[in-house]
Amino acid sequence: MSWNPAMMPMCPDESTMDAIETLIIPRARDLGAFEVRRALPAPKRQMVGPFIFFDQVGPAEFLTQQGIDIRPHPHIGLSTVTYLFQGEFQHRDSIGHNQIIYPGAVNWMTAGRGVTHSERTSQQTRAHPHALYGIQTWVALPEDEEDAPPDFEHQEKEALPFMEAEGKRLRLILGTAYGQRSPVRTSSDMFYLDAALEPGAVLPLPDDHEDRGLYVLEGQVRVAGTDFSAGRMMVFRPGDSLAVQAGPQGARLMLLGGATLNGPRYIWWNFVSSSQEKIEAAKAAWRAADWDQGFFQLPPDDRDEYATAPEDR
Repeated sequence: MSWNPAMMPMCPDESTMDAIETLIIPRARDLGAFEVRRALPAPKRQMVGPFIFFDQVGPAEFLTQQGIDIRPHPHIGLSTVTYLFQGEFQHRDSIGHNQIIYPGAVNWMTAGRGVTHSERTSQQTRAHPHALYGIQTWVALPEDEEDAPPDFEHQEKEALPFMEAEGKRLRLILGTAYGQRSPVRTSSDMFYLDAALEPGAVLPLPDDHEDRGLYVLEGQVRVAGTDFSAGRMMVFRPGDSLAVQAGPQGARLMLLGGATLNGPRYIWWNFVSSSQEKIEAAKAAWRAADWDQGFFQLPPDDRDEYATAPEDR
């Protein structure tokens, strides 16, 4: 391991020499129309593998004509991952993509040196009451990919590897696990899985990745003799052979991890980078709001408004 991803590395003692290296209880964040539960970054863990941001969105219910309106905003140095269980988002970005994502599909946007995008509920969905439930994550890019051109990829549900056996149903969203590979093009070693377990079903964790974690979305699981309810993220020691068992009501999990990066990342607002200087340059470019000649542009079909940087609110 080239770097210990704990934000404050420490020597193990009796309380940390067990199977679970870090237990994370997400923080609730009120975004106005709905609430998210944020597991990463956490005080004791900035990343799990390359995953640096993890939000549970919903479940939320919306009345007719209501919905999500995340105005155009910028990113650098990361890839965003949108994966839904209910509802939809309409993604528009500054490189010209306009894509609605539905449950089970994946939107993968790589910011590289810089991109702008918005996420809104479509007009068709606003025409009736609807629900929204899903996960949004950011994956930090390797240092040599931070200045790459922005890109976007969409994969339908049917394109993602699906595995089913012994009360377990798994969909591989990103990377490699259990002998399968997702078609989504990634720039570092990782895995990201949606797993539904029937009561009592046992799922071994992938053992071919350096960093591994799981998030309990629904139900309850037992790991290393301890029960964990929904809304908990566990990060495990590298190299341990472990399995998770669903409780009496079954469980829905997200499994994630991969290779650790070459060092921690700076985070400011929607920017992630190995360089504080790059973040400062991106701040200045966004504040300049020169959408025609500047560093950032707005999505071609969503230019009437944009998100202001935190200090400007």
